[in-house]
Amino acid sequence: MNSQPGGRALVVLAHPRTDSVTARSADLVHRKLKAAQYEVDLLDLYAEDFDPRVTPADEPDWADREKAYSPEVRAHMARVDAADVIVVVFPVWWFSLPAILKGWIDRVWNYGFAYGRSEPRLAGKRMLWLGLAGGSSAGYAEVGLAEMMDLQLRVGISNFCGIIDADFVLVHDLETADAEQALADVEDKAERFLGR
Repeated sequence: MNSQPGGRALVVLAHPRTDSVTARSADLVHRKLKAAQYEVDLLDLYAEDFDPRVTPADEPDWADREKAYSPEVRAHMARVDAADVIVVVFPVWWFSLPAILKGWIDRVWNYGFAYGRSEPRLAGKRMLWLGLAGGSSAGYAEVGLAEMMDLQLRVGISNFCGIIDADFVLVHDLETADAEQALADVEDKAERFLGR
């Protein structure tokens, strides 16, 4: 597994069904991290009833990077801040993130916290975006969808917020593959990330 095991990990799950392959994948990642001696915080956005809508309390104030955001958002910021490793497990819907996960990024990864400082607060963390896609690898490659998502998530969010050690991986064929095969693929991709 990891040559330097341990630390704190945040696993973010964005799927409404607890019996989904996505939820089972998050559980598998959780177990892998625990086996590598990580203290794991599982953030199930649906189970915790996270509200993805940005209100004035959580809208960035470009004139005040020290803005005190809502208590809910500050609690989520603390969870992100505490993690050495962040793994986001999500279904790919419309070649992007589910709305609840996009809203979590919009509200929590906010100005003054995740970006907007000369020394990024999130620098030094490791991050894995683990997407579960219904379509085939060949179909995604044909029109550059995987590359588009990689640029959006790994570069546009992680790197922009100071997390340079970030990966984006897709598990394909969820519409046709056996669930156990998909989970084996998830396990392989998670082990590669954690084992670096």
